[in-house]
Amino acid sequence: MTTATPRNPFIRLDAADNVVVARMEVPAGTEVPSEGLVTLHPVPAGHKIAARFIAQGEPVLKYNTIIGFASEDLPPGTWMHSHNIAFGELQKDYRHGLDYRPTELLPPEKRATFQGIKRADSRVATRNYIGVFIVGHGAATVARKVADAFDEEVLAGFGNVDGVVPYVHEQGAGMELSGEPMDLLRRTLSGYIRHPNTAGALVIAQGNEHNALDEFLAATGLQPGPMLRTLVVGEAGGTRKAIQAGIEMVARMLPEANAVKREPVSAEHIMVGLQCGGSDGFSGLSANPALGAAMEILIRHGGTAILSETSEIFGVEHTLTARAVTPEVGKKLVERIDWWLQYNAGRDTQINGRVSPGNNAGGLANVLEKSLGGAKKGGNAPLMEVYRYAEPVTQHGLVFMDTPGYDPVSATGQIAGGANLICFTTGRGSCFGSVPAPTVKLASNTPMYVRMTADMDINCGVVIDGEATIAEMGQRIFEQILRHASGEPTRSEALGVGRNEFVPWPIGVTD
Repeated sequence: MTTATPRNPFIRLDAADNVVVARMEVPAGTEVPSEGLVTLHPVPAGHKIAARFIAQGEPVLKYNTIIGFASEDLPPGTWMHSHNIAFGELQKDYRHGLDYRPTELLPPEKRATFQGIKRADSRVATRNYIGVFIVGHGAATVARKVADAFDEEVLAGFGNVDGVVPYVHEQGAGMELSGEPMDLLRRTLSGYIRHPNTAGALVIAQGNEHNALDEFLAATGLQPGPMLRTLVVGEAGGTRKAIQAGIEMVARMLPEANAVKREPVSAEHIMVGLQCGGSDGFSGLSANPALGAAMEILIRHGGTAILSETSEIFGVEHTLTARAVTPEVGKKLVERIDWWLQYNAGRDTQINGRVSPGNNAGGLANVLEKSLGGAKKGGNAPLMEVYRYAEPVTQHGLVFMDTPGYDPVSATGQIAGGANLICFTTGRGSCFGSVPAPTVKLASNTPMYVRMTADMDINCGVVIDGEATIAEMGQRIFEQILRHASGEPTRSEALGVGRNEFVPWPIGVTD
C-alpha cells in the first residue's frame, strides 16, 4: 500500500521570490519542507510567508517583481501582509516598445468561429437588445417604465430579441455644459447606442437637461430614424403620456429587431473587456493568468482584449510599455498613469497604496501586489493601442482603455468602446453582470466557486488545486467564450444581473 505524498501547503511562484503563497489556511508550526522552514504564525489562504530572512527595507518579491519593502526584519516563516510590507517608490524602466514582439496570427481559414449576428454595417453582435436611454437623470422614471412594459410575456413573440433595457444614470445635469465631462458622457451614451448588440434605441429627454437632446445628437452624429427614436417628456404631455408614447415607439422597433439570425463568423469579431473585482491572493495565480492565456489565444485568432482599470495597473505599467507596438503607444499609457497620480495626490485612495478591505482580507497587501495580478489578465500579448474612456476601439489585439478601478464604471467604458463580452475574475465573489454585452465570471478559488455556483461561470481554482495548468484553463476559457458569444447565457444573465450596472464615469459633477 502506497501513501500519497502530502501536497505542499504553499506555492512558489518564481525561484527568485522571497515569499511563498498559502494554498489553504495553514496553522502556526506547520513544516514546509520545500522551503526548509516552519510557519511562525497562522496563515490565511492566499496570504504569504517569508521564504527566507528578509531584512528591513529589503524588497519583497512575488513573481520576481517588487510588491513592497519589509518594514522590519522578517525571519523565515513569518506571515507577511500589509502590517509588515511597506508601500514605497519604485524605479521603473519603461523600455517603450523595446520588448515588442508581434503576435503570430492564424490565417483566416484556420480561425475559430462562433454563432454571431451580422449587422448591415458588417459588425457582429453577440446579443440583440433594444435600449431605452436618457440624456439626463430627469427622464429616468419614464425610461424604466417604458422598458419594464416589455416583460417575458410580451417578448415571447420576439424570440430573437434578448430584452428591452433601460440605461439610467445620474448625470446630464449639475455639470459643465461643455468640456471633458460632457464629452465623456456623450461618448459613453453614443457608444452604447451604436453598439452592435443594440438593435434599436429610444433616447428620452425631460426637456431641460444640460445635456440637451438636440445638442447630444449633433455632437455625436446620431441620426434619428426607424431604429433610433427620440422622445421629450414635456413635449409629449407629461410623464404618463410620455411612457405610453415610449412604449409604442419601442413596440414598432420589435419586428425589425427580431428579424435577425445567428450564423458562423470568425472569432476575430469578439472583443472582450477584461475586469477583476473582489480580488484575493489567488486571483493573480489562477483566474487572471488563465484569462490572460485565453486572451493570447483569442488574439491569435484575430480578436481583441481590452485591459483597463488604470489605477490597478500602477506599479507594473512598465511591463506593458515595454511590449508596446511603438514608443508612442507606451507613452500614452504613462501619460494616463501620471494623470491618475496627480488627480489622487494627497487622497486616501488605492493608487496611493491601500487596497479595499475585501482585497486586503483576501491576501493583497497593497496596490502593487494587486496590480501585479491584475495585469496578468492581458497575458503576454503586445500592447497595440491606448484609448481614453469610452473611445471606440478599432485596433485588434491587446489594447488598454483608461478607466477607474470601480468595476461598473470601468466595464461601462469598455462596452461603450465596443466590447461585446466581459470576462470578470473574482476571488471574493463579486456578483457583477452587464448588458448589452454579457459578463462571464471566473472564480479564482474552488471554495468560493462552490459557495457561489449560481453566480460563477468558470472555476479557475482547479489551478490552485493542482488539477489543471494555466495553459489548460486558458483553452477552456477560450472555448467557453465562444459558446457565450454564440448565445449561451452566462450565470449573471440567467439571474437578470446587469440592468442596473450601467454607470458612466461621473467625472466632473460640480453642483
